[in-house]
Formats: sequence, structure tokens, C-alpha cells
Amino acid sequence: MSVTHKTILEKANAAIAEGDYEGFLAFCTEDTEWTFVGDRTLSGKEAVRQWMATAYKAPPRLEVHRLIAEGDIVAAFGEITLKDEAGKDTRHAYCDVWRFREGRMAELHAFVIEGSLQGEAAAQKR
Repeated sequence: MSVTHKTILEKANAAIAEGDYEGFLAFCTEDTEWTFVGDRTLSGKEAVRQWMATAYKAPPRLEVHRLIAEGDIVAAFGEITLKDEAGKDTRHAYCDVWRFREGRMAELHAFVIEGSLQGEAAAQKR
């Protein structure tokens, strides 16, 4: 099932990148719960829909560096570029840990910090 979950997340991320937020939400359970660690928790698809309407002024650009899956959990590690209030690109490093239920994304724990992973990549090359 882990490979299937990775494929589902890849399809959902492709929908986000195209600005198809409803297409993305089709991969989520109705009672999906998103926790942005240290910030807020969104409960239910409608709460996520409302958050996306304000957070994604333009479709985000995602760079997924690693997908790790085991059982009903998929962890995605990468970078996301968003538009800020002034329309300027802001880059963030992230690790999303998704829990799947019956083939849909039921729970997210998102660890997001402003900045890129370039320092991490340089450290790996040493």
C-alpha cells in the first residue's frame, strides 16, 4: 500500500501545482486534519479549502526531494515556494507527514520553516 500512497500524494501535489485545489481536496478525507506544527490545526475539508484560498494566492511551486512510505504513512521532504502578501516569492523548507485512511489523505503534520535547504544540500556534499 505504501507505493500507492506515494502515488496518491504525487497526484495530489500535481493538482496543487496546477492550481486545482478541488482536485487536491478530492484526495483528502472529509474529516482530514492538518496540523501546522507550532502554528495551527485545520479540521475538515472545508477548513482546508478556506485556508488554501488565502495561503495560495498563486499555485505553490513544490520540489519534493524525498518521499518515504511505510504502512499508512508517507513523509515528504522538500521545498515549497509561495507568494507573500506583496506578491514576492518566499521559499520554505518542509517535511509533511501524511497518514492515509482508505486510500485518502486523512491527517497531516507539517513542519515548515522559511528558507531553503541549500545549506543542507551543501553539508551533504562534504
